[in-house]
Amino acid sequence: MTYTPAYANPLAANPLRTRADVEQALLDLFDPLLPAFSEGGARVSLSATAAHFDQAAADLEGFARPLWGLAPYAAGGGDFPHWPLFAKGLANGTDPDHPEYWGKVTDRDQRMVELAALGFALRLVPQHLWDPLDDRARRNVATYLLEARPHQFADNNWKFFRVMIDLGLERIGVDFDRSLTEQYLQELETFYLGDGWYRDGNVPRVDHYIPFAMHFYGLIYAALATTDGDRKRRFRDWARLFAPNIRHWFADDGGALVFGRSMTYRFACAGFWAALAFADEEALPWGVVKGYYLRHLRWWGRYPITDRSGVLTVGFGYANLLMSENYNSAGSPYWAFKAFLPLALPASHPFWTAEEAPAPALGEPSPQPQPGMVMMQTPGNVVALSSGQENLQMRFGSEKYAKFAYSSRYAFSVESDERIFEGAALDGMLGFSDDGRHFRVRETNEEALIAGSVLYGRWRPWADVEVETWLLPAAPWHIRVHRIRTPRPLATAEGGFAIPRADAYRKLETIEERSGGALVVGAADCSGIADLGSSIERRGVALKAPPNTNLLHPKTFVPQLRGDIPAGETVLATAALALTDRCDAGRFWQEIPAAPAVADLESLVARDGRRVGAIAWRTTP
Repeated sequence: MTYTPAYANPLAANPLRTRADVEQALLDLFDPLLPAFSEGGARVSLSATAAHFDQAAADLEGFARPLWGLAPYAAGGGDFPHWPLFAKGLANGTDPDHPEYWGKVTDRDQRMVELAALGFALRLVPQHLWDPLDDRARRNVATYLLEARPHQFADNNWKFFRVMIDLGLERIGVDFDRSLTEQYLQELETFYLGDGWYRDGNVPRVDHYIPFAMHFYGLIYAALATTDGDRKRRFRDWARLFAPNIRHWFADDGGALVFGRSMTYRFACAGFWAALAFADEEALPWGVVKGYYLRHLRWWGRYPITDRSGVLTVGFGYANLLMSENYNSAGSPYWAFKAFLPLALPASHPFWTAEEAPAPALGEPSPQPQPGMVMMQTPGNVVALSSGQENLQMRFGSEKYAKFAYSSRYAFSVESDERIFEGAALDGMLGFSDDGRHFRVRETNEEALIAGSVLYGRWRPWADVEVETWLLPAAPWHIRVHRIRTPRPLATAEGGFAIPRADAYRKLETIEERSGGALVVGAADCSGIADLGSSIERRGVALKAPPNTNLLHPKTFVPQLRGDIPAGETVLATAALALTDRCDAGRFWQEIPAAPAVADLESLVARDGRRVGAIAWRTTP
């Protein structure tokens, strides 16, 4: 029988409509981990793939991350039979004399991430993890947590990990230096940008870590901390401001914008809606919050996100190490269990009793000055036009942060070989080559501005080549205008959205390649790109992108425009769109929008432009 990998996904057959469905999803996703537990219970080793940290930390990751879901489940009355295994593992992992000891914590140590889950679980269900331990085991656990606290945590959302540890220590009656907690809470508040948005540390970056980390932990703190009323109110206030903004990152079918790092955490993207429920914070009507939450979980039932045994894989829509981060071990995807936080609530809570509300119509573009985005909704998809953020420290930082457009349905692609310009996917990007082989794209901006629904960025693929880019919505299209100044000729390639390519021995797509445009019509989607009167001629190409480069679909087509620019100044004008079969793609392809004049765009940005929040903090006195 042909193996259909999506069937191995425990979410595939679950309707995910009720609290009982969500409980079943949690248990079905956890059960495949049981054979991977070590004899002493402290290690969960899932594969031979490696992260940059040691194997003991990776095995702790596999042990601890499921607790983000299991602890709320038990706190809400759920019957989980394997708590003795976790209690044994906690005792052995913190025992320096045991062969399964997790190792000492050092500065910026991966173990700090996982100790946050342990602190949270000790706060919620000490009867399962603390009470069964003997005095020696309790001393070891307390010592392990206390010795971790004074070490340096990464200067980003990690600062919340000390706070989570401290919630657990407080619950089990262990004294600790509260000044360290206060120090990190104060520093976390300095990351706040306004309008509900944070940045993830002292970096020009605003991504999914804001909802599923900064707000997630802030709301947990607001719900569980026994003092600090003013700060708890601020965390709640900021979450209420954030909810109407982050809803634009979710499509009407439940998919979330695919953008930034750590996308292997998958349905952790439901964590913000989950945390609102946990904190009893009705930032939007409960039926609306529940709708965003459940639609997102259901969306994940479509994709082969597990191996044959049901273990979550490193990847996004399918197993894919190419797009992973250096810090992704085999246990990393279980941060997705953050989505199960509402199971701590009784079935009588209004989050669970409310009727799920359908996705509201969000027809008009939504400018978001803090992340530097303009959000657009089409049926079954959400698109973010992006001014471009910076991540120069991580693999594929340009692809994950600096493209012109991102999507929930079409995701984005990473490049598998920076030395094959003719085969580069370049979806949502403009690539340059000066030798026909190597290529450059936007990595960071010298300036990023937003004026209404128009984004502006100035960037340099080389030190002597300047590019100015304007982006604006023209739903369902979006328009890109680039002004390029270069001292030498360059080859260029600009990509639209990647859509699935049929895995078949005969061609199932309809392809149109012509001067000034390319269109690919597949089984359920179409993607097109059109030149709008550039100062050079460009040819349309329907590129078969290298396999496993797109985060959602292992095989894709990317329509592109390719052409050579001379030394001096060149203006490129482009329109791109991608639509599902729910739309009249043929009609839209006949209604290509016109390009605005560069002078008009310059005037608009000069008059109304404001610096994007993600980078403005760096130059604010």
